Amino acid sequence: MLVCAGMLTLASKLKREEGMRAGRTSAGSNDASHRVSIRDRLLIKEVAELETNLPNTCKVTFPDENKLHHFQLAISPDEGYYLGGKFQFEIEVLEAYNMVPPKVKCMTRIWHPNIAETGEICLSLLREHSIDGTGWAPTRTLKDVVWGLNSLFTDLLNFDDPLNIDAAEHHLRDKEDFRNKVQDFIKNYAR
Repeated sequence: MLVCAGMLTLASKLKREEGMRAGRTSAGSNDASHRVSIRDRLLIKEVAELETNLPNTCKVTFPDENKLHHFQLAISPDEGYYLGGKFQFEIEVLEAYNMVPPKVKCMTRIWHPNIAETGEICLSLLREHSIDGTGWAPTRTLKDVVWGLNSLFTDLLNFDDPLNIDAAEHHLRDKEDFRNKVQDFIKNYAR
């Protein structure tokens, strides 16, 4: 589910800007405050694509409809260890996007091998420079980011290359106790 009135607001701004540019004379002003950045142009297109390709376990919201570069993602896994939890992520798309990946932080406390309790996330596509070749590239989109984050709760759950070593070792030692601790975290922080 995607909650976004902002896409229309920025699209309207783009059309106004193009109309103003078409109406200017060659000696007209070049007012930077009316320009729409490359990032915002990309985001208008990518948010529309997200709208049609969002996993059913995800919901995107834009706190400020005029700022598509800052939004929240809620993931409610429908299988696995994290079933029953609702995990909030904050996504900030920097001005240098799409040359750099968005900044993502998990706002929900979680016991997860690839997410630190402080919210940092280990997901190769969010790395600017990745040795395995699966890091960020300008061809990636917000859809890739959302699907990647969603997959951290299923097929990309990685105990072999953890960020939270304690969680990974806990799983290795005692899978049932790991499951219980995940459920405790869900009950206390992820409802």
